[in-house]
Amino acid sequence: MIAKEKNTQLIKQEAQRLGFDTCGIALAEQLDDDARRLEAWLQKGYQGKMQYMANHFELRTDPRKLVPGAKSVITLLLNYFPQEEQKTYTPNIAKYAFGTDYHYVIKDKLNELLSFIGDNIGEVNGRGFVDSAPVLERSWAVRSGLGWIGKNANLLTKHSGSFLFIATLITDLELIVDAPFATDHCGTCTRCIDACPTQAIVGPAEVDATKCISYLTIELKDALIPSEFHDKMDNWMFGCDICQDVCPWNRFAKPNMEPAFTPIPEILNLSQQQWEEMSEDVFRKTFKNSPLARPKWKGIQRNIGFIKS
Repeated sequence: MIAKEKNTQLIKQEAQRLGFDTCGIALAEQLDDDARRLEAWLQKGYQGKMQYMANHFELRTDPRKLVPGAKSVITLLLNYFPQEEQKTYTPNIAKYAFGTDYHYVIKDKLNELLSFIGDNIGEVNGRGFVDSAPVLERSWAVRSGLGWIGKNANLLTKHSGSFLFIATLITDLELIVDAPFATDHCGTCTRCIDACPTQAIVGPAEVDATKCISYLTIELKDALIPSEFHDKMDNWMFGCDICQDVCPWNRFAKPNMEPAFTPIPEILNLSQQQWEEMSEDVFRKTFKNSPLARPKWKGIQRNIGFIKS
């Protein structure tokens, strides 16, 4: 028990040193309830054309299939709330995309944490994930005592709201687990549901992705966004923060301290006309390490044309 406590403390201290805001730990086990909810969500077709959401179902619901012999799931939160805002004349871009792509930033931190564990605790089998693998990171965050799932299906915390990236480290190291977060603090509030211009939040903690502006502007690869969403995009060119911006818990959001998330000046300042006139070459050079590279120049041009029409 002494070794488990010491190792747990070492890992949480190192996570803080690496810049993570919070670290929680849960027992690696099958997520039966989450498996049922995910299956029901998929059966409704709410994943749209995100076929990867249906792939590797068993891996998503049992971390021991991702990391053989896994005993602990370490969940880490990293604040991305920006200090600066976009100018009023710019097309809207989700706050998480203001700076360097978080995948690069967090993967580096996870690798450092794994190296630290190897150097200070001993050889372990572990893998780090940042929403690019079949891991139900929000469920693990709740099980690790970090927060609850809000009606907008985002993880909410009492100390800093929801502008947080979630990272997961699955390891065969036995650690002291935290108590699950058992309370829903949304109460009767429905601000996120009421504010969504496309009515994508179809129930508490249930989102129809095919109606979500983030899905439409990033995940959907079609040449055109469905015409039914004309006049409902609310000037969003990449992603959407509406359901987070209206959430009362985000009054506690504080500017992040991560240098890599410093906003790219063009994101804060370019007008719609300047985006329209940007060449593909300039786009690639400017946003090569940005989340905006995901839909590529063609996707961004499609989105601009839609919010303009």
